Amino acid sequence: MLEELVRLDKELFLFLNNLGTAQWDGFWLFMTNKWSSIPLYLVLAFMTYRAYGLKRLLMALAAIALVVLVTDQTANFFKYGVQRLRPCHDLEISGLMRLVKSSCGGKFGYFSAHAANSFAVALFFSVQLRQKYRYIGWMLAVWALLVAYSRIYIGVHFPLDVLTGMLVGLFYGGLFAKLFSKVVAKYDPI
Repeated sequence: MLEELVRLDKELFLFLNNLGTAQWDGFWLFMTNKWSSIPLYLVLAFMTYRAYGLKRLLMALAAIALVVLVTDQTANFFKYGVQRLRPCHDLEISGLMRLVKSSCGGKFGYFSAHAANSFAVALFFSVQLRQKYRYIGWMLAVWALLVAYSRIYIGVHFPLDVLTGMLVGLFYGGLFAKLFSKVVAKYDPI
């Protein structure tokens, strides 16, 4: 059963990865670059400040730093615990795929920390800002999906790596949003 799932995952990866074309490579490299999200983070910080003030913004920044730290460390634990090769290190398929990025990254890739972090941040801010900004959840969901898919497009993660990262990110984003709401209720009630 597990072997069949891995086989299907590799087939789906090759299909999705090979949909790419050189004219779209720049866009997906931009989406996968962790620094390209800084303008979005600044906008989210401004929106939080505008909606709730400086104290809540500082509390939210601390919460985001913690959720990213926890998500990254969980991803590292799984990468070295599971030791699933990244597609670009998998000799069975590496000659059949497009590696858009100049380097493949570490040897192991289960699960995608990029997908986990983007979904954790998206859910956290969606929960925090949804009462003040009507469509924030949808916009952040689209951004998180683009970041997650970029990992398949550029050739560094399998679809199951990305799906697991998305689920882990939603779990941590929801958990930290709930904890944050309790802290806010105690220390910064509106």
